[in-house]
Amino acid sequence: MADLLITGATVLDGTGAPGFVADVVVDAGRIVAVSTSQSQLGHDLPTTNPANRSPRSDDLPTTASADRSRRSDSALTTNSSNQSRRDDLPTATRTIDATGLVLCPGFIDMHAHSDLQILATPDHTAKVSQGVTLEVLGQDGLSFAPIDDPTRAALRRQIAGWNGEPDDFDFSWSTVAGYLDRLDQGIACNAAYLVPQGTLRMMVVGTDNRPATPAELAQMIELLTQALRDGAVGMSSGLTYTPGMFATTDELVELCRVVAQHGGYYSPHQRSYGQGALDAYAEMVEVARRSGCALHLTHAVMNFGPNQGRGADLIAMIDKALADGLDVTTDTYPYLPGATTLAATLPSWTAEGGPDAQLDRLRDPATRARIAHEMEQVGSDGCHGCVIEWNTIEIGGVRNPALGDAVGRTVQDLAARRGRPAADVFFDLLIADDLGTSILQHVGHEENVQTIMQHSSHTGGSDAILVGGKPHPRSWGTFPRYLGRYVRELGVLELADCIHHLTGRPARRLRLTDRGLVREGYRADLVLFDPDTIHDTATFDNPRQQAEGIPYVFVNGVPVIDDGHRTDALPGRAIRRTDV
Repeated sequence: MADLLITGATVLDGTGAPGFVADVVVDAGRIVAVSTSQSQLGHDLPTTNPANRSPRSDDLPTTASADRSRRSDSALTTNSSNQSRRDDLPTATRTIDATGLVLCPGFIDMHAHSDLQILATPDHTAKVSQGVTLEVLGQDGLSFAPIDDPTRAALRRQIAGWNGEPDDFDFSWSTVAGYLDRLDQGIACNAAYLVPQGTLRMMVVGTDNRPATPAELAQMIELLTQALRDGAVGMSSGLTYTPGMFATTDELVELCRVVAQHGGYYSPHQRSYGQGALDAYAEMVEVARRSGCALHLTHAVMNFGPNQGRGADLIAMIDKALADGLDVTTDTYPYLPGATTLAATLPSWTAEGGPDAQLDRLRDPATRARIAHEMEQVGSDGCHGCVIEWNTIEIGGVRNPALGDAVGRTVQDLAARRGRPAADVFFDLLIADDLGTSILQHVGHEENVQTIMQHSSHTGGSDAILVGGKPHPRSWGTFPRYLGRYVRELGVLELADCIHHLTGRPARRLRLTDRGLVREGYRADLVLFDPDTIHDTATFDNPRQQAEGIPYVFVNGVPVIDDGHRTDALPGRAIRRTDV
């Protein structure tokens, strides 16, 4: 007897092919049967906007000609070659009648900041209630493995706005292997991990703004090699965050050569998303070209005033790289504002020497005046080369509970209420919160968001910060928002195609051989949703709200959302890249 039988669902299998009605059998954590009858084949959901369909394949795009070849009539037929047609389904301990629902692979969050929260708050409802069954951690070049004790102490302060400061948290690991073993003790969804380049640099070079010496580069390569052998899927960078931003292009190339040798990919938060965005993207493409490493442009946005309407320029650059034979993918979130820490908007030179040195600079009147001039008149690298607009900086969370009245307000609003210059309010908040403040930055453009999400390189990533009084609503709503707003309401993507963006395509980027598709023998990471009602309910005023229209989510065959409610199951595990 099997564990689970799902009957009558319209299956969108993750390849981008049209849907088909099928019965799906799950046993021991795997899909053991996908059964269709001849009369069921070819059934599909209404097409929302077929002109915007991406390639119908679970293969990654490689060249422009390959991309065109996949835009063929095969997109209009059901991909049923891997499905069974039989009526001898086994009996099951549990049967779910899924008539009227869509069954698809679990969503893969290609950019998650749950590194500590996935352990500290193991129910992880924010993610699994969206249908996320796998998330990629270790993002933006700053995370907690590999690590030594001095680096851990500094890093906890630097990115408290991302991860919080969980009470009595047990940092018992120092290696990637140790961190992945800790995840295996029980998490809500599966998790993969990227080696954080900024953390490597902090351990070896420190926080100084200088090139690494040959000996230091060799030491970073040694740490990176071991981390990849431990199971990391690639490497991330945070090139607007210290100290990763102090790496030269040549240094990044040498590190990426190692990533390529181990079959991983490079996921950079680049040097600018504002004034110098296209130049920054071009540098990342050059790193991929010189190193031979697969490139994943994470949170691929064109934000701030100078980039309004320039999403097509980024797409043209990606198409050129694909035509040249480079392996390039992207991820985005379906919202306009970004989110980061308040300290990240400071000029990078203020962070040299670490958090204590930075706080000393923020207390010095002359240095404050210099910083304010750079941010308000010139445009600092911390604000991506753009002059800061205090009305776009909304406080999302604070480390110090006494500062709670600032949450949900912009810096400009706080300054007006206190009758003080905005820059002074900004400096004092950072000092009082020990640099632990998180923010939302309202600088996006809808036309760019839609242009980029339609591309054949695109996958979904929430970039979700789960802590703080008012985190970004993408923490709870990213994946249902794609399906509700951008598929059903706006018709920017067709449903089967969007599912491919969120499942099969990212699985291929991660080189997963048994996840990301509804296929016999694959792991049973599955989502059942109502295509007519699925939508995000999380808002900027009330971000911690569960999406609607997702009654069932399974991780490794175990229900984590059952009839719309979170179970107490922790069936997730670490996903490791084996050495090649």
